[in-house]
Amino acid sequence: MDASPTALYAPLRFAVAYFGAVFVAGFGLGVVRTLWLAPAVGPLAAVALELPLMLGFSAFMAGRLLRRWPLSRGTAALAGALALLLLLAAEAGVSLLAGRDLAAHWALYRAAEAQLGLAGQLVFGLLPALRANQKAP
Repeated sequence: MDASPTALYAPLRFAVAYFGAVFVAGFGLGVVRTLWLAPAVGPLAAVALELPLMLGFSAFMAGRLLRRWPLSRGTAALAGALALLLLLAAEAGVSLLAGRDLAAHWALYRAAEAQLGLAGQLVFGLLPALRANQKAP
């Protein structure tokens, strides 16, 4: 990877845009899941129903952003990792705003629905590298 400031800025720019778009969508779907879907079908089923929508949107956004800002597979992997770190930090921040401390936030991952969500977040982090250098549909 080129060490110029512009080349170092590219994965960060991608990561912030990717994280931002997916976080906003996830926040909206999370409200629907928490307030209406989970009480009707249970928390694990609600996450299982939401996850394909989030991953589909994540794949769409990764592809769209890669068309706008083409990255090599390695740089896209770095951008995906940065976006994942931003997502995990934002999720912890929302948990803190809800009145939990970090220990209570991490304890949430003992639940199956949180583990399923975390698996989806890991896929979110991998999607830019998986979509890099693909021909757009």
